[in-house]
Formats: sequence, C-alpha cells, structure tokens
Amino acid sequence: MPSGTDVTPVSNMIASRSSKNENTVVDLGTCRVGDGSLVIIAGPCAVESRDQMICLARILKKMGVSIIRGGAFKPRTSPYSFQGLGEEGLKILSAARAETGLPFVTEATDSRSLEIACRYADIIQIGSRNMQNFSLLREAGRSGKPVLLKRGFSSTLEEWLMAAEYIASEGNRKIIFCERGIRTFENYTRNTMDISAIPAIKELSHFPVVADPSHGTGRRSLVGPLARASVAAGADGLMLEVHENPPAALSDGPQSLYPAELEGLLPSLKALHSACVLQGRAV
Repeated sequence: MPSGTDVTPVSNMIASRSSKNENTVVDLGTCRVGDGSLVIIAGPCAVESRDQMICLARILKKMGVSIIRGGAFKPRTSPYSFQGLGEEGLKILSAARAETGLPFVTEATDSRSLEIACRYADIIQIGSRNMQNFSLLREAGRSGKPVLLKRGFSSTLEEWLMAAEYIASEGNRKIIFCERGIRTFENYTRNTMDISAIPAIKELSHFPVVADPSHGTGRRSLVGPLARASVAAGADGLMLEVHENPPAALSDGPQSLYPAELEGLLPSLKALHSACVLQGRAV
C-alpha cells in the first residue's frame, strides 16, 4: 500500500477484519445476510411492467428466494438503451414486496435517484460504475439503509474495501459486498468472475459477501457453474438475474436465467452450501 500521512492503513479501518473479528450480520427482518445461511437474491435486471414484476416475484417466493432484485434507474453504456422506469419502477417493486413479503434491492446512480430509492427500497445497490463515486457513497452511508456495494470492474480489493469505508465512516454498518466480475483481456465472457475475491474479502473484512455470476459471466450457460463455485468459495449469498422471457428482456437478456433454470439450480446450491458449512468453509 502507498505510504503517506494522508493514507489510512487497512488495519485501522472500520470495514477491516482487524477492527471487528466476528462477522457482521445485515438484518433485513425477513432474512439475515452473513449469519451462515445462503441468501438468494433474484429478479430481472430492469423492472419492465407491474404484471411482469409481480408475477415473477410470486414465482421466486415459491422457490425460496429471500430478496427481489430489479432496476428502476439503469446506467447503460449507450444513452439510447432502456434507462429504467424511474420512480414508477420503485412503486412496482413496492407492490411486489407487498404481494410477497420479500424485501427488494435496487440501484441508485446519483444523488437524486438515491433520495428517491431510499423512500421505497430495503437495500440500496451501488453499482460497479459508481463504486468510487465518493460523494454518492457518503450519501448512501448517511441514509442508514443497507447498502449492497458492487466491486468496480477494474478495482483492486483494497479500493473496494476503501469504498466500503466511505459508507462505514458515515455511521452505516449495514454493508454487503458483491463480487460481480472484473474486466480482463478475455472477451468470451462479459467479465472475468474473480472467485478468489470472495474468500479474500472475507479475510480482509467482517462484512458479508455475495456473488453475482450473471454479470460475472454475461452468459446464461455459465451462471450455474459460477454460482456453485461462489458458494464453494464461501459466498454468503448469490445475486442472480431471472426473467420470464430473456430473449425479450429490455436489459441483460443473454445472462438472465429462465425461472425453471433457477428452480433447477437451487437444490444443488443448497446442498453445496450445507456441505461447505459442515466442513467449516462457508462460515
């Protein structure tokens, strides 16, 4: 780590494992992230309609999914791509929560969307593009809402940990790390899923870690294998994109599972998690 009086050593940070040896558990009321259980977060990349979201939420609830995901504000590479339904999307997610009892996570992309999202969401996601948006991180910390912090696609573990420290320094200790793949020279996959980051960040920090193999691969066929690998590496949960008709999805269709595919995947994830816990590798 660079030396200098303006740099705080990792060992002195709130987010550091050395500041708190026991694992932090983020309690959402209906589920707890980091308590040794495997939490499944699932839903479409973007909320597209009320009927779609509520129907899918009902299906996911029956499967045992713990948290719904869905984007209302979508940062897209192209300004001409679907940007989300905004506040209307948050109202739809709230209706899905009322219907199923499941909490939901949604992304905030700037100060305005954060203020709006905090009125509705149970968890605020800070996406990869905003991992080092330090003013947004501070505002998310001041919000008091649980924050799911995705790793920047070109960020080191230290930079990721420092981003969490911005949130924690504002008094917010409800942080969930999310490994979602990093950018490498490989272009077969959307990103390169960094499985090693899962146990590494758990060594460095007491906050829970979930994995997003949907963004980590960008390919539906690879989501299952990387989901299982993430569980074996000790992930506290998985964040999976699911759509009832991926070819027609307005965002990230190629990496979205069909509901039946998720249903078929869940038993192996649960069995693998149970085996890892018994061996003391996922605690």
